[in-house]
Amino acid sequence: MTTSPESPGGRERSDPGNGPGGRETGTQLQQFSELLTFRLDPFQREACEALERGHGVLVCAPTGAGKTVVGEFAVHLALAAGRKCFYTTPIKALSNQKHNDLVRRYGAERIGLLTGDQSINGDAPVVVMTTEVLRNMLYAGSDALHGLSHVVMDEVHFLADRMRGAVWEEVILHLPDDVRLVSLSATVSNAEEFGGWIQTVRGDTTVVVDEHRPVPLWQHVLVGKRLFDLFDYSSSKDGAGKHYLVDPELLRHIAHRREADRLADWQPRRRGPGRGGSSSLYRPASRPDVIAALDREGLLPAITFIFSRAGCDAAVKQCLRSPLRLTTDTDRERIAEVIDRRCGDLADADLAVLDYYEWREGLLRGLAAHHAGMLPIFRHTVEELFTAGLVKAVFATETLALGINMPARTVVLEKLVKFNGEQHLPLTPGNTPS
Repeated sequence: MTTSPESPGGRERSDPGNGPGGRETGTQLQQFSELLTFRLDPFQREACEALERGHGVLVCAPTGAGKTVVGEFAVHLALAAGRKCFYTTPIKALSNQKHNDLVRRYGAERIGLLTGDQSINGDAPVVVMTTEVLRNMLYAGSDALHGLSHVVMDEVHFLADRMRGAVWEEVILHLPDDVRLVSLSATVSNAEEFGGWIQTVRGDTTVVVDEHRPVPLWQHVLVGKRLFDLFDYSSSKDGAGKHYLVDPELLRHIAHRREADRLADWQPRRRGPGRGGSSSLYRPASRPDVIAALDREGLLPAITFIFSRAGCDAAVKQCLRSPLRLTTDTDRERIAEVIDRRCGDLADADLAVLDYYEWREGLLRGLAAHHAGMLPIFRHTVEELFTAGLVKAVFATETLALGINMPARTVVLEKLVKFNGEQHLPLTPGNTPS
């Protein structure tokens, strides 16, 4: 199943044409607005005004609505006051990307990065980090906490995660009282209740909710090698998307496939290895066929979530055994330049051990895996190439699932269940890649 935005963008920012005109109220908000290339939407302005008044904020808005602008305003306020801001995220890839975004705006000397992979300029006034790093700082009484005025908790709904949610809760509870907390999420369903709890433990907190999705999502189903719309979008009169019917063409195709399978069962078949036993209707398309189908439909770049490190690596190998090639000669030259720049210091004796040559060939063909088990330099190279639009298909666990502003046009879900460390459970809106 694929879920694809209408446009290949996906950057979390507001539409320049939306929102009221005029000058923003408040000196710092006005200065911050002048740095932007778009006007703030009403929910962004409301959250920023509350932040400038000294309140904490909880911002709940769909993916792509522009929540991160509020976090960036917290960075602006901290720098303007000569204080510090920590920007926390649940995954390293998001930390890396946020660090790059802030460096482009404020310069490398004012922005730091602390993750399990990298430690860059950790004494800077603004430091991007994974949430575990901040939790460890709090317990250690780190000197880096001195002068801290704002903490941004991106994807704060991770507090509900069974395995890692305690980290977010501990940070919220143990931050000094004078630190303003900026909480951002696309999937908190009980925003008022959650905001009430934050206010109880942190003091004044403004809850801002926006339900408009600026980047519409279209859901598709791949049956065999044919791609269908999941819903008949023309059947909804109000356009709200709540009363869509399943696409009749999809239902007809499935009915025809079932009838063909039923008739085939009546035909004598030779039994042997690879013969008989399973219906062609329920045999999923191979990964190369899926990517090729998306390429034909103009739905690349794509992220395929497999939720298994070994499965991600196997997917790339499967594609390499096929004739699938997603890059042009020019793309291959640019990809080779990035690989050589990032990996030039690796010892020749280590390359074979690291499966470097297979990894490189995958990138040159526009294919890559991305998971926490990869060598950090390999993972960062994949992120750079995917952001540049040079890698067209990435097979990932959940390392690219949260808040990543990369040019993915399509998300592919191979299964509707996920292993949570103890058992396989159905995907929900809260644990589905967003």
